[in-house]
Amino acid sequence: MRFLFALCFLLLSCGPSPAGPSDTTPKDSQTIETTSKSAKRILFFGDSLTAGYGLLDYEMAWPHIVTKRLNAEGFDYSLTNAGISGDTTSGGLGRLDWVLQETPDIFVLELGANDMLRGITPDVTKENLRKMIQIVKTKAPKAKILLVGMIATPNLGKKYAGEFNAIYPNLAKEEKVPLVPFLLEKVAAKRKLNQKDGIHPTEEGHVLVAETVYPYLKELAGK
Repeated sequence: MRFLFALCFLLLSCGPSPAGPSDTTPKDSQTIETTSKSAKRILFFGDSLTAGYGLLDYEMAWPHIVTKRLNAEGFDYSLTNAGISGDTTSGGLGRLDWVLQETPDIFVLELGANDMLRGITPDVTKENLRKMIQIVKTKAPKAKILLVGMIATPNLGKKYAGEFNAIYPNLAKEEKVPLVPFLLEKVAAKRKLNQKDGIHPTEEGHVLVAETVYPYLKELAGK
């Protein structure tokens, strides 16, 4: 199981190269609007896991599933899926200002897995995530922020894994934002729930990822 999990993450960066501050264009994000003009907006900001890499329709990705579920339960939200395959925290930091041109009511931050794959120092990843959270707090002070966590692969060694795994709980505590401990909790290393590349969730897998995230998102939506 540990081997399969490690293999999964080694393949996580499949897809386009990370987007930097100079090559981000409007096509990098997809927006689904509800019919209500009064709908609040959720901005999902992440990598291939958020973008729905490999799915036949990006509306099968977990951000769309959780938003539809919220609305089915009486909420009123539109969404922007600003996930880019292969993105790192540095790439995210570089494109964040452009994405925030439309102010979100809820900001979901899912980045860091590709940093881990590249062996980027955990302190750098943590500070990039912190800067993004602080930028959102400054530019969209009324937005509620949800941090989505990731864990390191066993093959990276105990020291690196320990430092990386501490990023998300420590940062959530320091910045006082709620945390989803591990996005892939229900699908990691499960062959039938991942695509042929071994790591990007299938349509069924995205349903389970949505189940992991939904309770945290619903709590924010209800405040």
